Amino acid sequence: MAVDRNMQEEAIDWSVRTSDPAFADWDAFTQWLEASPDHAEAYDAVMAAVADAAEGLRAVPEAVNDGAQERATAAARRRWFAPAIAACLVGFLALGVWQFQTPGGTYRTAPGEMRTIRLDDGSQVALAGDSRIEIVGERSARLEAGRALFTVVHDSDNPFVVEVADRTLLDAGTIFDVNLSLASVDVAVSEGLVIYDPAEQRVRVEPGEALRFSKSSDDYVMSQVPVEQVGEWTSGRLTFRGAPLEKVAVDLRRASGIDYVVARNSASHQVSGSIMVPALRESPAELGPLLGVRVSREGGSWVLTAP
Repeated sequence: MAVDRNMQEEAIDWSVRTSDPAFADWDAFTQWLEASPDHAEAYDAVMAAVADAAEGLRAVPEAVNDGAQERATAAARRRWFAPAIAACLVGFLALGVWQFQTPGGTYRTAPGEMRTIRLDDGSQVALAGDSRIEIVGERSARLEAGRALFTVVHDSDNPFVVEVADRTLLDAGTIFDVNLSLASVDVAVSEGLVIYDPAEQRVRVEPGEALRFSKSSDDYVMSQVPVEQVGEWTSGRLTFRGAPLEKVAVDLRRASGIDYVVARNSASHQVSGSIMVPALRESPAELGPLLGVRVSREGGSWVLTAP
């Protein structure tokens, strides 16, 4: 199931309302659930994301004696839990962090959103913003757009396979990052081993190594990367090392949801630096001094210009 943001918001709304002890509109809730099979899964995912808060609501004790003060206190505590759950749910939506367990299907994220997909074998895929992936059974995936961090459970008899840009990555119990851009694909490994193009070139990518291959030819290049930087975007940080400004803008849009674009004749300008994405949501122009570029606002976009 590919849960879109509107469906998430609807699921959040119903989760908050049905968590209120005074809720009575069960007919309308049932109609919403029956309108699409995806609604129930979205609702369940939201409730799972705030399981602790929901458990707290269920655990509020009934008033056990006849004292008016005790009954009033219990009722007040119940009324408090519904908005508390609402705040928790809204926080999850703002962070864009959602977790689903699935045997297959296509998953999409909006810019600035991140989703974790848990597979039946214990492997998991963290999907960056503005990305799309198809899970093809338990041990195979196809990254169609964007970026994903794979944490794969080792199975020597059944290695995990990732298809990306008409190429194959064969995994042997690994944590690795795959970043798909317009002209190339970057693969970086922090644990284990990935084999690029196992049928022909059979290139080994080991921990601390990164491979970039062209989408239009058989060319590839190898480089070194600190293992702690592999997948760091899942914790809100992006590090660039001599990266073209055009690629920087794409990665920033994906991670933050902010519409960064590159000025004409600045696309190939290379920059280096480390960025905490949550800070940019408060002040997009703060990117300028961090990367040594000019940042200006034009309409709803933030334009990056080489100095």
